[in-house]
Amino acid sequence: MRQLSFAQVCARRLDRQGLVSPLPGAAAVAARLGGVHAQVLSAAELSIGLRTRDSTRVDVREALWAERSLVKTRGPRFTVHLLATEDLPIWTGALSALPIQPHKLLTEEQAEQVVAAIADALRDAELTTDELTEAVVARTGAWAGDRVMDAFQDKWPRWIEGMSLATRRGAMCFGPNRGRQITYTNPTRWLPGFQPAEARTALAEVVRRYLYAYGPATPAHFAQWLAAPRRWATELFDSLGAELEQVSVAGTAAWVVAGDTAAPTGLPDGVRLLPYFDAYSVGCFPREHVFPGRAAERALAGGQAGNYPVLLVDGVVAGVWHQRRSGRRIDVTVEPLGRLTAPQRRNLDDQVHRIGEILEATPRLTIGEVTVGPHA
Repeated sequence: MRQLSFAQVCARRLDRQGLVSPLPGAAAVAARLGGVHAQVLSAAELSIGLRTRDSTRVDVREALWAERSLVKTRGPRFTVHLLATEDLPIWTGALSALPIQPHKLLTEEQAEQVVAAIADALRDAELTTDELTEAVVARTGAWAGDRVMDAFQDKWPRWIEGMSLATRRGAMCFGPNRGRQITYTNPTRWLPGFQPAEARTALAEVVRRYLYAYGPATPAHFAQWLAAPRRWATELFDSLGAELEQVSVAGTAAWVVAGDTAAPTGLPDGVRLLPYFDAYSVGCFPREHVFPGRAAERALAGGQAGNYPVLLVDGVVAGVWHQRRSGRRIDVTVEPLGRLTAPQRRNLDDQVHRIGEILEATPRLTIGEVTVGPHA
């Protein structure tokens, strides 16, 4: 069994995730990472920009809304991600195959009607939630508009329970915002003739890609990254049989794609500033090694990664940071958990400069305590 140190694993992940050598563009980053978390679009722009040579937030938006090489939809953990458009058949095939809870407000027949209505209404349109409600009700019946779904301190129409199924199947994705309003559209406008891939083929490909970028990893790690049951993930890994190979990481068993046991010869080095919910901090495990010692207390929120932008030193979390924009200026505050060496300080200056380039602003760095809370 191949033996790997955790330092070798960090070096391998940094390299494969585009944090050592840049990837060729936004779609290539999304494909390599299995999607870029985009609940906060500026964070997605940073995640992509830090992995490409010269791209800015404008290039990411062009890829999304003009080139359409990216699609904004639900991805891993069923959270908002930017996916490579060409990967949509794989992702919808895989997500449709995940075990999910049955609908509470829709019968199976009603759910199918809602998915068909959504796909038809959005085929050549970009609609807000209210507009889509009217379209779905017109295509199904008044029952779809009944306001029976709990939503904070309000009630949503019944059909909205079917949005999850519609998104998993690729019947809908996000369109460009209309002012402050979210819109939805049909991804066939991006990818004519699109159909979800066959489930087992899609799931096997998602496992292979995850292990390439984030491995070595266990079924439990994969389950946490995807938000799937652990037993189901274990059975999935078992079903792949000889396609996977076991290795030892610091004495603990983990898996890679068969034959893919190589690691960079050098140790991980350098300083990086990763934004909210960056793929490296969310998808890399074990957490106690990625967030060692005080980093777990400072940079995790209830054990969850991603709620704080992190300072990465030599492949592990070594602090947090925050940026605040005011016009054309960005104030970047970095809170290291230990003393930075002179070369690391120069690396940090370079990272801050690059963040300014990506967000098209003039950055100003302050070393000190980050006083804002998680996801602020």
